[in-house]
Amino acid sequence: MNRDRLRQALEFYRDLGVTDVYRVEAPSAVEVEKVSHELTPISTDLAPAEVTLPSLSPDNDTLEKIKEDIGPDCRRCRLCEQRSKIVFGSGNPHAKLVFVGEGPGADEDAQGLPFVGRAGQLLTQMIEGTASKEGIPIRRADVYICNVVKCRPPENRTPQPDEMEICGQFLFRQLMTIKPRAICALGSTAAKALLNTKDGVMRLRGHWHKWRDIPVMVTYHPSYLLRPYNQNAKREAWDDLKKVLHFVYD
Repeated sequence: MNRDRLRQALEFYRDLGVTDVYRVEAPSAVEVEKVSHELTPISTDLAPAEVTLPSLSPDNDTLEKIKEDIGPDCRRCRLCEQRSKIVFGSGNPHAKLVFVGEGPGADEDAQGLPFVGRAGQLLTQMIEGTASKEGIPIRRADVYICNVVKCRPPENRTPQPDEMEICGQFLFRQLMTIKPRAICALGSTAAKALLNTKDGVMRLRGHWHKWRDIPVMVTYHPSYLLRPYNQNAKREAWDDLKKVLHFVYD
């Protein structure tokens, strides 16, 4: 593996939150000599071991393949223990804009679809209402919506880092398959997963960031906007969404 390919592979794993990579050492001269005696005749001119990292974004990947790889009863992390349904994602598979949330809530867990509860209804109003006011002819069905984790965390708690890392491989593949023109990260969990940052929404929102060369706009999660004391945040979220819609669809 040449240096550029190795760097790209390591950046790929870093984006998923993987911080440790292990390599298998080349066999020692004694081990080579032992093998050459046991399996003669073979050549002892062995090339050094090459570092290979498995691809998490297969060639010709599709959303259906990703869904099949997750499986109908994923048991990869503890979130499987109390979930009812895996919430993969929904919307236009060729969408120019993808919204990424934190994880399913109770309504999503019951229906197997993202953002169908109160927060989802508000998100739909935000997308369609803002688009209509700005003269952009799109509806919710024209975008794609998914979450960092695909199973509901107990009591709607914040997903743990290992849970986000395990599910992150599937989110990565979803985004690489759709290849949207922009991503809108809803809330701090989505922002941290995509941008590998510890900064909160208030510091990140309103500005463009990048996920693997795809522009990312961070804004508030709709569930945060449902709280009555967050009126200023609602105005800011609508401003963020206007920026995203005009960037993608103008």
